[in-house]
Amino acid sequence: MDIYERITSFYESVKTEKQIIGKSLFGRSLYAVKVGGGEPVGIAQYAIHGREYITAELALAHYKRGVAKGSLWILPLVNPDGALLSECGLSSVKENKNREYLLALNGKEDFSLWKANGRGVDLNVNFAAKWGKGTKNVRIAGGENYIGEKPFSEPETLALKCFTEKIKPDYTVSYHTKGEEIYWYFYQSAQACVRDKELALALSKSTGYPLAEAKGSAGGYKDWCIRRFCIPSFTVEVGADEWEHPLGEAALPTIIEKNKDALYVLSKEYNSQT
Repeated sequence: MDIYERITSFYESVKTEKQIIGKSLFGRSLYAVKVGGGEPVGIAQYAIHGREYITAELALAHYKRGVAKGSLWILPLVNPDGALLSECGLSSVKENKNREYLLALNGKEDFSLWKANGRGVDLNVNFAAKWGKGTKNVRIAGGENYIGEKPFSEPETLALKCFTEKIKPDYTVSYHTKGEEIYWYFYQSAQACVRDKELALALSKSTGYPLAEAKGSAGGYKDWCIRRFCIPSFTVEVGADEWEHPLGEAALPTIIEKNKDALYVLSKEYNSQT
């Protein structure tokens, strides 16, 4: 099974609260499943970059582990079209016009390093948080870094925006590969920095990953959550930096071992602060 089939099968098997929050550009379902109950409420989202689809497998481990306090919404595969392009190539694209468009953008049939969605928009620079001001941002569609025509121009980012505004989370975590580090800062107030760094340090202790700053980064989901809701929001880069994209199944045992307790610990630490 490909990654979308595996996540679909998982979603169908889930007995806890769940919902489809929207559809991708090519009409694939965007799934959300809930563990726990009550407050605090967290959101964890995975595989917003196509080639980072291994993080969707980590989502399943996090669902099984659950949280210590409150509830957590898990969105295992935010960019299914991009993930399938990376994993399966153009065979995952049904319509000829879309295949021709993507082939022209990519310039080759190897899509294994593709990060964007089916329109060539990098979803993690498509949020309204200093949108278009990142140092690596580009304004031409392609496999990575294209910001889109405007914030939330893509069905995937718009669905994630609307879902987040509906849930009103107390914290969010985004899972990416690679580098084994944690980003937590995006121009929040000094008071919020103290709060957020304490939680980031709890994540760091749980995973063994150091804290870092994504200098020159903008327009990400973490950035938008910090700016829009004034809540702690984190990006966790899993997988050793020396591994090559896209990380395969061989990397998964190490990733799960280091990250299996992270959200459990974070929910407990958040609860102790409030």
